Amino acid sequence: MDLREIKKLLEAFDKSTANILEYENEEFRIYLDKSASVVQPQPQVVAQNPVSVETAPKSATQQVEAKVECEVEGEIISSPMVGTFYQAPSPDSPPYVKVGDKVKKGQTLCIIEAMKIMNELEAEFDCEILEVLVEDGQPVEFDTPLFRVKRV
Repeated sequence: MDLREIKKLLEAFDKSTANILEYENEEFRIYLDKSASVVQPQPQVVAQNPVSVETAPKSATQQVEAKVECEVEGEIISSPMVGTFYQAPSPDSPPYVKVGDKVKKGQTLCIIEAMKIMNELEAEFDCEILEVLVEDGQPVEFDTPLFRVKRV
């Protein structure tokens, strides 16, 4: 489960009439209780990027999002426009970048196609690609997270 999925889960829980939400998969477990003053994952949680969640019951979504974003390693590179995300210049070409690649400032990360114009998205700083957050050919909106990176 990635950050986007966690946010969707929290938003749905915040809007619902349910007071308790428990979700578990092989990587971690989330337990939310609107009536409690503190919401935390169970102690046996084991994840690659551990997430600690503490919130007040009035606005669980906003406060949990802030806590989650603070503890996830790296920075997010977002889409500067609405369009279609492409990892490579053509379907037969290898992707511009993949997880683990070290990228230099100005190096092309992907293409965002908007109105039949191919716009190259370049790295604004030297970084390492930690995660590609969208699928090739997926439509993206302004500010859609595309990559999670670590400055080097």
